[in-house]
Amino acid sequence: MKRKNNILISPVVGFLTILCLLFMAAPVDGKVKKKKVKRKAHVVRVVSQQKKAPQENVIDAFGDSLASDGFVADSLNTDTLANDTLPWPESLRVHLDSLIKTSETLKTSQFGLMIYDLTSDSLLYAVNEKQTLRPASTMKLLTAITALDKLGGSYQFKTYLKTTGEITDSTHTLNGNVYVVGGMDPRFNRDDLIAFAESLKKLGVDTIAGNLCADRSFKDKDLLGEGWCWDDDNPVLSPLVYSRKDQLMDKLLSELNGQGIVLKGEIVDEVAPFAANEICSRAHSIDQILSRMMKESDNLYAESMYYHLASLRGKPAKAAGAKVQEQTLIRKMGLDPSDYKLADGSGLSLYNYVTAELEVAFLRYAYENSTIYNHLSPSLPLAAYDGTLSKRLKGTKAAGNVRAKTGTLTCVSSLAGYAKASNGHILVFSILNQGVLRGANAKAFQDRVCVAMCR
Repeated sequence: MKRKNNILISPVVGFLTILCLLFMAAPVDGKVKKKKVKRKAHVVRVVSQQKKAPQENVIDAFGDSLASDGFVADSLNTDTLANDTLPWPESLRVHLDSLIKTSETLKTSQFGLMIYDLTSDSLLYAVNEKQTLRPASTMKLLTAITALDKLGGSYQFKTYLKTTGEITDSTHTLNGNVYVVGGMDPRFNRDDLIAFAESLKKLGVDTIAGNLCADRSFKDKDLLGEGWCWDDDNPVLSPLVYSRKDQLMDKLLSELNGQGIVLKGEIVDEVAPFAANEICSRAHSIDQILSRMMKESDNLYAESMYYHLASLRGKPAKAAGAKVQEQTLIRKMGLDPSDYKLADGSGLSLYNYVTAELEVAFLRYAYENSTIYNHLSPSLPLAAYDGTLSKRLKGTKAAGNVRAKTGTLTCVSSLAGYAKASNGHILVFSILNQGVLRGANAKAFQDRVCVAMCR
C-alpha cells in the first residue's frame, strides 16, 4: 500500500508544484505584456498627430505642383513638427534648409534667395544672393521704385491737344494745324478722345484747314527694347498709343468726323511749335499706371513708366536715361551698378541681370521711404486675392500676408516683395529661379518659401 500510495502522492505533489510556479509567474508576465501594449499605443498616437499637422493643408492646397517637384508629404510633415520645437527665426532657417536640400528642381537649375527682417533690421537667410540672374518681371520693381523716388507720387502722364492759326468765325474754320503732343500714356482712352474733339467743337471749329499732327518728340524712335525677342508679344513703344497700338491719330480723326469736324489736310508727324495754343490736356496718375503695371504685370505700362523716368534727363527720352537714374539709386544704396546689367523697364529683355541682394535692397529702400512705400505696396499683387498671385497660396498662411511681384520668362521664374510673419514681423524677400524647364516647379518652391516665412 505504501508503495502504491507513494506512486499516487508523487503526481499530486508535482501537479501542485507546477500550479504554484504558474501562479507566481503570472503577475510578472501580465505586467510585461501591459507595458508592451502601452508602447504600441503611444507610437500610433504620434503618427496620428503627424497626419493632423497644420502643414498638411498647405501640401493639399499645392497638390500636383509639389508632387512634381519631388517632395514627399510625410517627410515634410515630420520636418514641420521638428521645426515647431525651435524658436523663430531658427525654425525658419531649418525649414528653408530642408526645402532647398530636398528640391529636385534646384538640383538642375540656378537660384538666388534672400530674406531680410525689416522689423528687427537683420538678415534672416541668404543663398546665392550675389549670383546674377535674369529677373523677368520682377525688374518692374526697380522701375517702379526708381520712378516713385525720382518722379514722386503725384506725377501725372499727360497728353496735350494744341492748335496754331486763327479761327474764322464766319466759316468756323481753324486756319492752322491741330497737334496731339504724345506723353506715352498707356491709359489714354475713348473718353480722352471725346474730350479732345469736344474742346475743338466748343471753340466753334467744324473745319480744320491744316493738318492733324502727331508730335512724337517725347521719346526716341526706338520701337523695341534692348534685348527683346522679335517673336515675343512686345508692347508698342509709341508716345501716341491707344488701345495698346500706335493708332491714336486715326482714332482721333474718326472721333472728329463723328462730331462733324472736317479735316482738310492730312495726318502727319510734326513737332508742335513752342507758341502753339494748348486747348485741352488729359492725364492719368502714377498710381493708375502702377496698379496695372504691377498687379497685371503689364509690359506696356512698365515701359511707359521707364521712359517717363528717362525724360528727366531731357527729351526725346531714351532708355539709357532711365538706366542712369537706376544706377544713381543703386549707388545711393551702397552697391556698385557695374555689378548688374540693366536693359529695360519691364523685364522682357534677356540682357537684364540682377541679384536677389539687389532686389531686396530696392524693396528695403522703398519700405524705409513712406512716400514710395505708400504707393508701391497697394500696387503689388496680394497672395490668393488679386493680380498675378490671385490663384497662388490659397488656403495657406501666406494668403493675404504676402505682397509680391511675380516674374515669368521661358525657363525663368521669380518672386520678390514683402511678407508678414506670424509674429508680426515684416520681411522682404527675393527668389530668382533660372534654367527651370517646368515653371510650375519653381513657383511651387517659391510658394513654399512664402508659407515658411508666414508660419
